[in-house]
Amino acid sequence: MVKTVLTDNFNRHLEYLRISVTDRCNLRCIYCVPKGIVPKVPHADIMRYEEIMRVINIGVAAGIRKVRVTGGEPLVRKGIGPFLKSLGKIDSLTDISLTTNGCLLENNVDMIKSAGIRRINVSIDTLDRDKFAYITGYDVFDKVWRGIMRAHAAGFSPIKLIVVALKGFNDQELVDMARLSLEYPFHIRFIEYMPIGNSRMHAGDSILAPEIRKQVETLGKLVPLEKKQMDGPAERFRFEGAPGEVGFIRPISRHFCATCNRLRLTADGHIRPCLLSDRQVDVKGPMRAGCSDDVIAGIFRTAVEYKQNVHHCNEDTAFKVADQMSGIGG
Repeated sequence: MVKTVLTDNFNRHLEYLRISVTDRCNLRCIYCVPKGIVPKVPHADIMRYEEIMRVINIGVAAGIRKVRVTGGEPLVRKGIGPFLKSLGKIDSLTDISLTTNGCLLENNVDMIKSAGIRRINVSIDTLDRDKFAYITGYDVFDKVWRGIMRAHAAGFSPIKLIVVALKGFNDQELVDMARLSLEYPFHIRFIEYMPIGNSRMHAGDSILAPEIRKQVETLGKLVPLEKKQMDGPAERFRFEGAPGEVGFIRPISRHFCATCNRLRLTADGHIRPCLLSDRQVDVKGPMRAGCSDDVIAGIFRTAVEYKQNVHHCNEDTAFKVADQMSGIGG
């Protein structure tokens, strides 16, 4: 197989692959799904685990070093445990992590840990049980919080709590979320809402990072933290003496395209160079037609060629990504 270096036209080295293993989810968050029935990708069109592993191994040979498993909700897919263990056996991967909504976390902590994963992201937009039920469609806050505490007790580090800031929904709780970093070694990540797919939200519902930070700073001075090599796009801070940290992810108010090192493998088998663009390259079709590893390596290179140097969300209020977040992998 021909080895390649995944460097795009803007000299960004793409070392990070996000993998959506399913478009299924056991929540119905208002910023992710519309009202009514949500069409699902037929099971036959979802990438099989062995297909995903083949793509990952070819990507690793081309320079992928970091992988995050996402969904939908990855823990709802049968066989996720053996798949995660297989990932943990790939020596060249230096960072393997998991994003979850936390509903199934409590009973899967040992499985995740035994697979060699130590870093998890949990999406949790409120600490209020009633608001949680409204935002997600289900009254499962207590279950999610128990899962977070179980992962904390098991030594997962860092545990990142991802908060989508939503005007009129959780804007009165941002300080409470940030306060968790004073008590726990959690990384609280506030992210601006992005107009992706068909949902019940609008671009105007987003709260931008400067406003979030202004609220959060009422707790105390935010001390900037040094950015590490494998860090994501968050602007990271810590309150003095706090065991945890606070970060702001700004895809709208200050896009981080210039430093983006990500590709995505969608649940239905496409390599997608940008979350905020619907352009993608089919890898499942050629694979099921019997293509060689070299062809798949070429598909990686094509996706890299498509990677743009900037998105246009903050230039056009009518802009919207057509594909659903659940199938892309957030």
